[in-house]
Amino acid sequence: MKVFVVNAGSSSLKLRLLGDDDTVLDALDLDGPEPHERAAALAAFVDAHAEIDAVGHRVVHGGEQFTSPVLLDRDTDEALEALADLAPLHNPPALSAIETLSTLRPETPQVACFDTAFHASLPAKATIYAVPQAWREQWGIRRFGFHGLSHAYASRRAAELLGRSSDALSMISAHLGAGASLAAIDAGRSVDTSMGFTPLEGLVMATRSGSIDPGIIPWIQRHAGLSADEVERALEHDAGLRGLTGGSGDLREVLRGVDRGDERATIAYEHYVYRLQREIASLLPALPRLDALTFTGGAGEGEARLRADTCAGLGFLGLGALSDESSPSTEDRVVSHSGAMPVVLVIHAREDLEIARHVRALLA
Repeated sequence: MKVFVVNAGSSSLKLRLLGDDDTVLDALDLDGPEPHERAAALAAFVDAHAEIDAVGHRVVHGGEQFTSPVLLDRDTDEALEALADLAPLHNPPALSAIETLSTLRPETPQVACFDTAFHASLPAKATIYAVPQAWREQWGIRRFGFHGLSHAYASRRAAELLGRSSDALSMISAHLGAGASLAAIDAGRSVDTSMGFTPLEGLVMATRSGSIDPGIIPWIQRHAGLSADEVERALEHDAGLRGLTGGSGDLREVLRGVDRGDERATIAYEHYVYRLQREIASLLPALPRLDALTFTGGAGEGEARLRADTCAGLGFLGLGALSDESSPSTEDRVVSHSGAMPVVLVIHAREDLEIARHVRALLA
């Protein structure tokens, strides 16, 4: 089965055509495409590949209703539309791609795979918020978690690299990119995660604040006269590393500023790493032990300095100096010293493989 994987992000579009053996037959990555450019790219890709047997979509938020992959039809499309405001940056582009492909290839089955689904196994103690009961019961306020497709793949791949069964592995997966989150995974199941009701909770990200004192929001609304939409936009687009530096939210730019001796960049990077260390440590109570820590996502894979600095501050967990990475590798690999525990790994994010796996399982 040849699976066309569509990952329509908030500011990117990633297309992959995977063959029967998961070989990448064709690929296209676009950064910052406008809606008409997304539609044109999808049309051109489909026109070039008559052999597409099924389509798999990454959908960020499935709410409480969608806890496993689902074959799309008119009813599911309407249900997903109703969830759009839970992830306003991410779900609408995915829904638009689904609609476009329904027009281009109405006979081809489409499957939605949800980032929230991997975290459906979280226990109640990890999903509940201590907010008024009416908020939880009437409005469904609870923790969902995100990046589940990436965390699920990292879990399976780590077990492969270590020659162990997923059932025998307790680990923390760190997906670090423009968006960033952690997942505590025990026996292949998510037991806690850093993101919550929305992708804003948790780690400091490129342009997202991560967790802040909730009292800041009503205070700034009263004193600055900001609307709910204005506050949301600020925390989504103007906070995080961008807010800390006053410039780019790209970690690579921040590190260049650190090397130049820029004070704001230095404080921003130190805060970013410190929050990452705090969040990693905060997940330990969810696990019986810590066998492995994996780094994945653009920054997690690409920045050896980030990995080294993060682990250096977590020596009390058994994490410490990593092996020499002066010759960067593009391979999935162990980067901790031989015999070190926990093991530290770098795993390239392959959400496309996880999506294709779900599509094949569902359509089988």
